[in-house]
Amino acid sequence: MTVSFNHTIVYATDKHRSAEFLANVLGLPKPQPTWSFMTVFVDQGVALDFDAADGPITPQHYAFLVSEEDFDGIFGRIQAGGISYWADPARSRPQQINHNDGGRGVYFADPDGHFLEAITRPYGSGAT
Repeated sequence: MTVSFNHTIVYATDKHRSAEFLANVLGLPKPQPTWSFMTVFVDQGVALDFDAADGPITPQHYAFLVSEEDFDGIFGRIQAGGISYWADPARSRPQQINHNDGGRGVYFADPDGHFLEAITRPYGSGAT
């Protein structure tokens, strides 16, 4: 049996702004309208479908596994955009990145408070 992750819906106060924020920071193509969504496509056929929220946003966490080269670009765009970032999910190490599993990682928030993460090594894959 093969199971692959295909898509998720990300609720936002402004689906265009949030989709564009994510695509820009990750260095992805511009979001595309798909039915009522603004869709950001990532590798392996996975899509994040941004939709307008009917009520308050409950922040979620989305982590992206990226190459070392892509991390450089992502981190550069975070810094250039003046976006706050952290080395940890508790937000106790501001303006730092982590080196978990022998890679690099960074946490940052989107305009609605969804907590985003870019990592270069999957958790549990290497040195601490």
